[in-house]
Amino acid sequence: MNQAFKTRQLSFLVQNIIFTLALFGFHSYLVSYLATDIAFFFPLWQIYVFHFIITSLLYTVINYKYSNGKTDIFNTFMVITFLKMTIAVLFLLPLLLSDFENKQPDVFNFFIPYFLYLFFEVYSITQFLQKKQ
Repeated sequence: MNQAFKTRQLSFLVQNIIFTLALFGFHSYLVSYLATDIAFFFPLWQIYVFHFIITSLLYTVINYKYSNGKTDIFNTFMVITFLKMTIAVLFLLPLLLSDFENKQPDVFNFFIPYFLYLFFEVYSITQFLQKKQ
């Protein structure tokens, strides 16, 4: 396997772990102090495990394609992002189909980190693309 691939991948995984732990800690703190009376369908840890895995997989595929000489990765990124959105809806489907009374807090709990992870993905991918040039 390409050494540059391994280096970028390890660096990203460390950054992703730090990002996930920091965001999870901050989110848990906010929920514990601001939403004490709200019952959530999904525990926060499940949401963050989902985001961590999906983000890591997306970056791995992009990094692998780029390491194998494919410099035009925009189409791959867009297809995987669409697939990620579809998987996110599937993740939320049990909540959306349930008789749970207040679904809005769970949807916010999911999509605020979703967009933060999306920003993190885009930032990380553009970082290694700019370093090559």
